[in-house]
Amino acid sequence: MPTPSPPEPPELETVHLLRAVTVELGLHSARFAQRNGMHPTDVRALIALMDARRAGEETTAGRLGALLGLNSAGTTALVDRLERAGHVRRVRGERDRRRVVIEVEERAVELGRAFFGPLIERSVELLRGYDERETAAIRGFLEGVREAATGTA
Repeated sequence: MPTPSPPEPPELETVHLLRAVTVELGLHSARFAQRNGMHPTDVRALIALMDARRAGEETTAGRLGALLGLNSAGTTALVDRLERAGHVRRVRGERDRRRVVIEVEERAVELGRAFFGPLIERSVELLRGYDERETAAIRGFLEGVREAATGTA
């Protein structure tokens, strides 16, 4: 029987917990993709498009490809696949009619809401248990980890 490791500092325990949460969220997303006949990249693309929509940003295929780390051909195949499935549409940009932007269809939003809604609701419920200061600390930590992961920190 292996000898147990000495106790880790609380900070490292938190990092390991974050890793475990990340793995579970990835598995949850993979189940959604599998149940809906999607590739995991399709799900990431829909999330990126919904994030852009919430921020009021138009997303071109080039921007979407950059966000996902795809080349031009891969991005075209992705958008074609999502369009055929009825999850996105190509439309002229509102700000610049020469640009073609990718928009999420409401059908895809509802599909995601049906699957991810309970997880989102539980997460919101948990956050309501923290005061403003604690919520700000959680947010700051998560933003810092995100920046570190993207290499922008």
